[in-house]
Amino acid sequence: MPMNTTVRKPLGGKSYGSIPHLPGSRRGPADHGCHEGQARIATQQCRDRHDRVIVQEKLDGSNVCIAKVGGVVMPLTRAGYHANSSPYEQHHRFAGWMYQNYIRFDEFLADGERLCGEWLLQAHGTRYALPHEPFVAFDLITGPTRTPFDAFMERVNGKFVTPNVLHVGGPLSIEKALEHLRPFGWHGAIDPVEGAVWRVERKGRVDFLCKYVRPEKVDGCFLPEINGGVTIWNTHPGEQLT
Repeated sequence: MPMNTTVRKPLGGKSYGSIPHLPGSRRGPADHGCHEGQARIATQQCRDRHDRVIVQEKLDGSNVCIAKVGGVVMPLTRAGYHANSSPYEQHHRFAGWMYQNYIRFDEFLADGERLCGEWLLQAHGTRYALPHEPFVAFDLITGPTRTPFDAFMERVNGKFVTPNVLHVGGPLSIEKALEHLRPFGWHGAIDPVEGAVWRVERKGRVDFLCKYVRPEKVDGCFLPEINGGVTIWNTHPGEQLT
């Protein structure tokens, strides 16, 4: 049941913000670093026993979400626009896939919630031979509030693919995270994976996120705008996406 795509931003803004970078992480022109205190908490020393650090593989695709607004489930881009209004084919394919799975998302989401994740159908800077469907969920958000990790995983409970967990507990150094990650990660990457995301929770609430991207990573090197016009689709099992 497609919605009216003329609504500019159904959520009133972006569906997902940017995650700041840890020291040494590769940054693009618009990227920013996290506070040095946050970097220390995530990778060296927590403030006290109330801090909890979760580290997951960072996936390299297009940040998208499925939102339920006014009882209607809809596919949105990171900027908050309906995916069918995007100039990019990958987002139209994402919309088509979401509508194929409409009942699945309608049953999962409460009104006002959005399930954010990475759409891995098209290669950006990493090619994948995916062992699972091309959508990987990493956040369940209501308004500005992220669902804590344990509650998120309990809600998902096998209904959707989530990024591989590298660590849960105290701080984890970048070096240790990359060691746990391995060169090709856990989601079928053909090229070296992008990096990892640190999620720091405090007293049962999400406090902040930060990430590390390999310095040698070239953003979007497999996109047609950069590689001379060739679109590379990642392989995946299951249904045909049109």
